[in-house]
Amino acid sequence: MNGDVASNEPHWHTWRAWAAARHVVPPDDAAFQQARARVWEGSEFVALTCARAPTVLAELLTTGDLWRDDLASDMAERLTAALTSVTDEVGLMQTLRRFRQRQMVRIVWRDLAGWATLDETMTDLSALADACVQQTLEILHRWSVDEWGTPSDESGQPQHLVVLAMGKLGGRELNLSSDIDLILAFPRVGQTSGGARPLSNEQFFARLGQRLIKVLETPTADGFVFRVDTRLRPFGESGPLAPSFAALETYYLTQARVWERYAMIKARVIAGAPAAATELEALLQPFVYRRYLDFGAIDALRALKASIDREVQRQGLADNVKLGPGGIREIEFIGQTFQLIRGGREPRLRARPILDVLHRLGELGLLPENAVAELTAAYRFLRRVEHRLQAWADHQTHVLPREAHARDRLARTLDYADWQALAPVLERVAADYADKGVRLIKINVDENR
Repeated sequence: MNGDVASNEPHWHTWRAWAAARHVVPPDDAAFQQARARVWEGSEFVALTCARAPTVLAELLTTGDLWRDDLASDMAERLTAALTSVTDEVGLMQTLRRFRQRQMVRIVWRDLAGWATLDETMTDLSALADACVQQTLEILHRWSVDEWGTPSDESGQPQHLVVLAMGKLGGRELNLSSDIDLILAFPRVGQTSGGARPLSNEQFFARLGQRLIKVLETPTADGFVFRVDTRLRPFGESGPLAPSFAALETYYLTQARVWERYAMIKARVIAGAPAAATELEALLQPFVYRRYLDFGAIDALRALKASIDREVQRQGLADNVKLGPGGIREIEFIGQTFQLIRGGREPRLRARPILDVLHRLGELGLLPENAVAELTAAYRFLRRVEHRLQAWADHQTHVLPREAHARDRLARTLDYADWQALAPVLERVAADYADKGVRLIKINVDENR
């Protein structure tokens, strides 16, 4: 038995003792035992959680949820049921964290055991985040209206906050321990009525947004739900937390930069009234996708890429599977740059998940089929590495470990014998795809000007 499994094994004994006292019997077949050993080796988070909150695994076993591959579709419904009896912020925070804990144990277990595909894992994680944001916002909106009054526009129509998910969450590609990047906005200006004193809609929704962020990310004895980053909003941290749609439109028409178009490619409304969501998406699309072949964006994107590369070199991120040379960002840069250049004329490129984008680039003849296949395989491999890194401690990291035992553990969770077998594969991917995006894009641009 290797060191990591051995160090985690007492947590299994603790859970078994608790389960035996309550007549909870785990499966004893060889397949389950093998899967359990893989999970215990790959995730101290799961092992510790099962020891400290033993009902989590017991419920996953007795309900059969541990084996189910279709929970993403009813994640919101399950969370709604869990939140039915919540009456205050303390209860809301506790229920959200315990729900998240249970789902994360399930998702990490299935990922490490090989019971879930990469696509399923990303979809489950994104559905979990969507549900947490949606249900939390709905409850907090009701409480805020009770406290401050109803926000309405100048014609008296009630207003609701719209939440735009960016990055991995926007693309339904969330990883095991990711921040969620959000932009908050509301449709129209106005003020509240029915409260102790009127507030402008901007004041109301700024307060509501602050509440939402606090409930989701504040660490408690039960952990956190998701860390929230709102710095992608107009003017960053110096801008209003929740601007109106009109303010957003003015900013993106007059002041936004190319990197903000790049960031907006994956944007997806995850909370808000359907009509408002449609309105916001229609407002943003002309900013992201220009009607003409946008070759002018290529110089700005090359400058952005060069700036990123300099920062990677300055910080010494060679062992970072996301930001380092040949990492996840390199592959995303290829697809998203093609989207900015050609998405205005080619609607099929207006997809959010990068794997869909690469596939469509191949179908359209904008990338050679062999390049699409290679990039797809490299992306899937790097995302699996990323998940294995984060599964260990439920910690946001993209850096390959330095310690020999941790490197060997990582290799085994990826079905390699040891680090000596895995390291050449990582090096080959980095060498193959570092700067490949710039070369592929330049060839395409030069041929089609």
